[in-house]
Amino acid sequence: MTESDWGDWLPRAVEDADPDTVAVWYLGCNGFVLKGSEGTTVFVDPYVGLGDPPRTIRMIPVPFDPADVTEADAVLATHEHTDHVHGPSQGPILERTGATFYAPDDSLAVAREDEDWGAEYDVADDQFAEVAEGDTFEVGEFTVHVEAAHDPDATHPVSYVFEHESGTIFHGGDTKPSDEFDRIGEAYDIDLGILAFGTVGNVPDKRTREPVRTRWYNDENQVVEAASDLRVDRLLPSHWDMWKGLTADPTVLHHHASSFEFPRDLSVVEIGDRADL
Repeated sequence: MTESDWGDWLPRAVEDADPDTVAVWYLGCNGFVLKGSEGTTVFVDPYVGLGDPPRTIRMIPVPFDPADVTEADAVLATHEHTDHVHGPSQGPILERTGATFYAPDDSLAVAREDEDWGAEYDVADDQFAEVAEGDTFEVGEFTVHVEAAHDPDATHPVSYVFEHESGTIFHGGDTKPSDEFDRIGEAYDIDLGILAFGTVGNVPDKRTREPVRTRWYNDENQVVEAASDLRVDRLLPSHWDMWKGLTADPTVLHHHASSFEFPRDLSVVEIGDRADL
């Protein structure tokens, strides 16, 4: 953990915002903040850690200090990996705001057992809520549906569908294309779909530190396949900016998507940027 490169302007921008629909800020990696027109604020996979150099080297700024977040109704995790469940990134938000942490079982095991957030931060046991595929819960003005995800590197990944009177947002975590996406695309009218995108690169092995050919995220063809199956109106690629050796250029997706009905539009955002429904 390090101090934010940006001070506290991003948390203040979120808290001061008064969106007409739903505003979505990209935090880098796969982190997002959603804020609805009534003020409900939801964090998904916020991560401000530095990785594990020289294996995973962070290529973008640390955009905020989690202790500077004073408004949050919920923090959601898509799966158990460190850049999605991380005590120093999420514990202070829960402590400061009293928000509920929603996550699948293996993610909760990291928070409660492996990292023991309750001992490190002033977080009550009732702030942890386990979710699984098929669940639906309410967070303020959002109805959140827990759906399937296909991430072979995770032990129990999920995706989330956020329904709001202004539209619907899909956050897939680090999912690859899934046989479930046709069904999900039929079930929801997804206005904005967030899908992880990156190159295939060499990453040092955890034990030997020898370079290993690694595909953690969708390549150009996979991300368009997933967006097409989900019938996403706007595709917002994430995660392409984060790790050395796996960074990518999301603007190339215009070419890959041009012959498909979906996605109809591509929203390329950088860390700290805001998009609106």
